[in-house]
Amino acid sequence: MITTGALLHGKQLRLLDYSDHEHPIVAQLGGNDPTSLAKCAKLVADRGYDEVNLNVGCPSDRVQRGRFGACLMAHPELVATCVKAMQDACDIPVTVKCRLGIDSANTEGFLDDFIDAIVAAGCARVYLHARIAVLGGLSPAQNRSVPPLLPERVHRVKRDFPSLEVIMNGGITSLDKALDHLAWADGVMVGRAAYHNPDLLAEVDVAISGEERTVNKLALLSDYQDYVQSQLSQGVRLHSMTRHLLSSCNGLPGARRFRQVLSDNKRLKDNDITLLDHALAHVFERAA
Repeated sequence: MITTGALLHGKQLRLLDYSDHEHPIVAQLGGNDPTSLAKCAKLVADRGYDEVNLNVGCPSDRVQRGRFGACLMAHPELVATCVKAMQDACDIPVTVKCRLGIDSANTEGFLDDFIDAIVAAGCARVYLHARIAVLGGLSPAQNRSVPPLLPERVHRVKRDFPSLEVIMNGGITSLDKALDHLAWADGVMVGRAAYHNPDLLAEVDVAISGEERTVNKLALLSDYQDYVQSQLSQGVRLHSMTRHLLSSCNGLPGARRFRQVLSDNKRLKDNDITLLDHALAHVFERAA
């Protein structure tokens, strides 16, 4: 998620940088001002993104203080105005990610009214987390586990709004669960399960299309080394990139030592690129 303030007032346009390998790619914006969101949607489209998404689901205190994220669900008319302004400003799809409701405003009627408003404004796709958001008393992490999962409500939205693309999100920890939801949903959104077990994504092609692909993990990580090197030359910190690798070798001999090396604070602070070679050696030299 990128806030409108970071782009328009902080001039942090580097936040929109990405690799061409990442297509199709979506930029998610956080904000509540239709004019600012429209300007940022145009920036996103001009940078070649395939979609721009409005965050109406984040429950963090910091986001609430900025009056965007999940708390916007209490104001469907404002969300609709934001969606329309964004769509009028760009020629890529404008979508919404939200929850089933917030706090006590969590009835099916409340959700229907919200969906009605954003669809009328031009939203053709919604990423729907199958939980409500509790805006007081729960941390973001607790909001991903404490409110009960209600996938049947997401299913009902798809049934009652058949022309709306509905992407099921929340509690999808395995490929089997994802495939179950794909029996009725237009898509599934898998976040932390894939982050903590990247091998999960390697199973998708086989399960859905029957297309077998051989994944050479060492080759992939070597490619990532090249990417890290290029980003270091642009001032990106090593830790910002290596921390995403910590789960990439789970289950392999040497994985524990791999994680330990990647967590060497001194070498990370020094942007020591040899850290990656050292870490990889603990896994792939043992496997040789």
